[in-house]
Amino acid sequence: MAILSSIRKQGIFLIIIIALALFAFVLSGILTPGGNGPKGGDTIATINGTDLPRQDFMEEVELIKGNLGPNASSTQAMNMVWERELRRVILEEQIEKLGLSVEKDQLNSALRNNLANNPTFSNEAGQFDEGKMQEYIASIQTSSPQQYQQWLDFEKNTAQSILQTTYFNMIKGGLVSTIAEGEQQFRFENDKVNIEYVHVPFTKISDEEVKVTDDEIKKYIESRSKEYKVEAQADIQYVFFSEEPSEEDMKAYEENMTTLLDSKIEYNSTTKMNDTVAGFKNTANYEEFVNANSDQPFMDFWMFKKDLPPAVADTLINLNEGSVYGPFQVENTYNISKVIAVKQMPDSVQSKHILIRYLGTTSAGPEITKTKEEAKKLADSLLVVVKKDPAKFEALVTEFSDDSSKDTGGDLGKSWPGRMVAPFDEFIFDNPTGTTGFVETDFGYHIVTVGEQTAPQKAIKLATVTKNIEASEKSISDIFTNASTFEVAVQKEEFIDVAKNQNLEVKPVNKMGIMDANIPGIGANREIVIWAFSDDAEVGDTKRFSVPEGYVIAQVTRKNEKGLMSVSEASATVTPILRDKKKAEKIRASISGNTLQEIAANQKVTVQTGTDLTMANPMIPNAGLEPAIIGSAFGKKAGETTSLIDGKTGVFKVRVTAVNKAPEMTSYSNYAEQLTAKTVPAVNSNVYNALKNAADIEDNRASFF
Repeated sequence: MAILSSIRKQGIFLIIIIALALFAFVLSGILTPGGNGPKGGDTIATINGTDLPRQDFMEEVELIKGNLGPNASSTQAMNMVWERELRRVILEEQIEKLGLSVEKDQLNSALRNNLANNPTFSNEAGQFDEGKMQEYIASIQTSSPQQYQQWLDFEKNTAQSILQTTYFNMIKGGLVSTIAEGEQQFRFENDKVNIEYVHVPFTKISDEEVKVTDDEIKKYIESRSKEYKVEAQADIQYVFFSEEPSEEDMKAYEENMTTLLDSKIEYNSTTKMNDTVAGFKNTANYEEFVNANSDQPFMDFWMFKKDLPPAVADTLINLNEGSVYGPFQVENTYNISKVIAVKQMPDSVQSKHILIRYLGTTSAGPEITKTKEEAKKLADSLLVVVKKDPAKFEALVTEFSDDSSKDTGGDLGKSWPGRMVAPFDEFIFDNPTGTTGFVETDFGYHIVTVGEQTAPQKAIKLATVTKNIEASEKSISDIFTNASTFEVAVQKEEFIDVAKNQNLEVKPVNKMGIMDANIPGIGANREIVIWAFSDDAEVGDTKRFSVPEGYVIAQVTRKNEKGLMSVSEASATVTPILRDKKKAEKIRASISGNTLQEIAANQKVTVQTGTDLTMANPMIPNAGLEPAIIGSAFGKKAGETTSLIDGKTGVFKVRVTAVNKAPEMTSYSNYAEQLTAKTVPAVNSNVYNALKNAADIEDNRASFF
């Protein structure tokens, strides 16, 4: 009590101390490098000195996410906004340097094109009317500030699009290939050379004879830093503890389903008597029984063999009416099924209709003004006409039908049981091809003609009680205990060893990016990615994560900061390059003799020939694609011999036997035009990518998403 009294007396001081401590904690997270707070404060990114404010960016992400629909993820929306904003900032900088601007006439012309098919801005003739556009702007400016802001954003985006198009068009205008370039391309394709050559392949020296060190790889990638620049990456490995039902859980489900089959005696506290409660085998009300005992509602529709679960399809389709089957397992459910009806019927039917709606029917728009009586009278008269003269059906559809099928002559295409509402469904499946009749549904009155039907086959209706299989509380508790035990064990022993001892599969995830959202085998999980890249997580660290299906114990196995690729990662591509370079040096040192024949004899290879070789297709017989070798050959005259040349596949020496130049053309404009046609389509992406690669980008998104 004395302690409590003391705390009460000093309460104000304690509050101040706690507040200061919390403030210091938050502030340190923001200001301290490597802290847990967002890097960049309220800035999502800085691109060439331009900040992207966090609040504006987040609002755009939410807007895009809403437009994408309920299945869109925040990461998907964020990436879309990021790419858009990155492009905007980078291109705006270039546009500003050039002093480009959008004139009012340009903007109005673009708006006219973009809104040409919008009825809000069309006149009676269906043409875009600028006056209507101005009326709309004036209207929303006073009545709806939100809509007016959306309009201003639309205008701004349109202006940006005009400026970007102008910028790229200016670049394209300067990329027209010259006649000289056209002639050069003509020569590349049509000038030909014949050669004799010796080829000492790199395969002559085994890889084991040539060692490439890590230091050599490091120096190589440092000398080509732009080629081997990588973003921050991390590798993890994990084990997954799934909250799956145990064998005892499965057995309990099966036993519980079995108890539903037979009738049982239950005491009725109201009547003070024992009642006989009908089981699934004996119940007369299938729908009520299923809805009372099943995790899935009663479904009243016909099914063919193809509609049944494959594992039990043969069994169910061959049952007679009244037969009961089960319990049986389908994926993560236990089921019992009873056949309540059997018949022969087609599995698909073509049909067409004329729909007459009236006030109050489903999906009736404001243009529907007929009363029910008026609609019934019209439908009756149309049925009489169609039955008397079926050829008039299509004309009557066009004139009277109240749905979109009027544009296709009333054709509803192919239907299967359950596709249409019940009365319509029954009519087209219970009547033969060619039948025309009257059907009433919630949509109105239909004059229906039954079209082509498939051959009848056996169909059944099932009453099925389904129970979703879930892990019991005991199983969930056991799984948690197992995950916790593993988590403790890997603090003292090797991750892989502990997993092996417990018969757990270790799943590696390599080259995760800092903005990745999906982890193979787990799905969307930013929490694990953020942890792996955090300053607090070092190689070898482990952590337990709760996921929807259970628990994940993850371990960081590698972390690379943004910058040069690591030696181990670059080794796969750099080692063959350096190895071939060393092999070339060894081959050169081993060669004696000057002529092709002397070198061939010395290296135990043959002198080979190549004819009609071109610069456009530098393929050497028996050697492959060797542009440097062919280029050197074209630099010699007939009868001249090159020095030793390092190629892609070995060391070469070439003697030119003939140079066959193609005849002069009167004009090379066609070749120049072809070069331009190849270059221009890729200008937009190539220029933007070059600007992006050269941009100074400080990306803080990982701190917010």
